Order: sequence, then C-alpha cells, then structure tokens
Amino acid sequence: MKRYGYHRTSTREQHLDRGINEITSYCQTNNLALEKIFTDQQTGKNFYRPRYQVLKEDVLREGDELIITEVDRLGRNKQETLKELQYFRDNHIRVKILELPTTLMDISKLDNSMAQMLMETVNNMLIELYAAIAQAEIEKKEKRQREGIEAKKARGDWDNYGRPSIMSDEEFMFEYRSLLAGDINATGLMKKLGMSKTTFYRYVSRINSIKNSQGQ
Repeated sequence: MKRYGYHRTSTREQHLDRGINEITSYCQTNNLALEKIFTDQQTGKNFYRPRYQVLKEDVLREGDELIITEVDRLGRNKQETLKELQYFRDNHIRVKILELPTTLMDISKLDNSMAQMLMETVNNMLIELYAAIAQAEIEKKEKRQREGIEAKKARGDWDNYGRPSIMSDEEFMFEYRSLLAGDINATGLMKKLGMSKTTFYRYVSRINSIKNSQGQ
C-alpha cells in the first residue's frame, strides 16, 4: 500500500503551500509514510488536469490511499466529484479528506457490520453535502462574473474587458493531445469540450504559435 496526496488551486496566483503543508503535517503527526503530493493549478469545474490524470491513471493502485485537504480541492462540480470518488471506491483506493475527520477513521476496525454501515453512510452524506456546497460556491462566483460582464457591457466597457476564455491553454493542450494521437477527430473534440468551430481553431492557432515560439 502506498500513500499519495493531491492538492489544487484555481490559479497560479494562489499558493499551493498551505495544502501541501496540511497533508505533510497530517502524515508526520500520524507517522504515515507519504510517497508524493501531486498538484495542479487549474479550475475545479472539471477534471482535465494533467497531474491529477497522471495520479489517477498511472500511479494509484488497488489498496493505495489518497489524501486531500478539502472536497473542493478535488473538484467543484458535485456530480463529477462524486463520480471520481466512486471510481476510487470501486478500485479499492481509500480517500482521506482532512476537513472530514470521519473519513480518517478505519471503518474496517469497527466492532460490527452495523456500525461500519452507519459510519459509511455518514461519510457519504457529509461528502455529498460538502460537494454540493463547493458547486454552489462556484455557481455563485460565476453568477457574479456574469453580472459584472453585463454591467460592463451596459457601460460600454466590454471592449476593454475582453471575452473570457472557456479553459486555459494548458487544459486545452491536455485534451488536444488525444486528437494528435488519433484517438478522436476534431469534430468529436469540439463536442466534448463544448466549443464552437471558431473557438476551437482559435485555441489551436494559439497553441501552435506557442510551440513555434519555443522552437518545438
């Protein structure tokens, strides 16, 4: 059994140190060996994150443990986050969430099956509640952003503000690799990412410009 940590911030301006320190401190206090902490600095609305995908698909194995500080550090989309947690359960990978102390308990050591079932039910309810709160917070933030954009349009400041991107260049490049590998065609990728043809090829052009400037 191996133990890994995962932490995420939404932007590069936010520091990863706090989450990394919390995970490290928990393991040191409880004398638990920690292999590595994986980090991303990208949105929590989806799971198109390079380091998370490496951790999930190439590193974690049956019997391993994954430690996160809070539910929303895993993701802010309730249904997608619950789906990821179910994936870990199905593959017998234990997830510990530091903000939910009941997830840190070893349920298998409880005296009887009824107690185990009750504790598992409590954990599931708490996780679903926290996931719902995380999604509500991001929806509230997006609502404020939309209202701000509409206010700028009404004042005639929209041209100075500019139209926001659907996703970061790093997120797009992560998905675009599947097209380069021949796993999906352009139409299929546009549909998957929810992009119009114009937006999709604007990203492609930008990615190609970056690669050319780097001499790749």
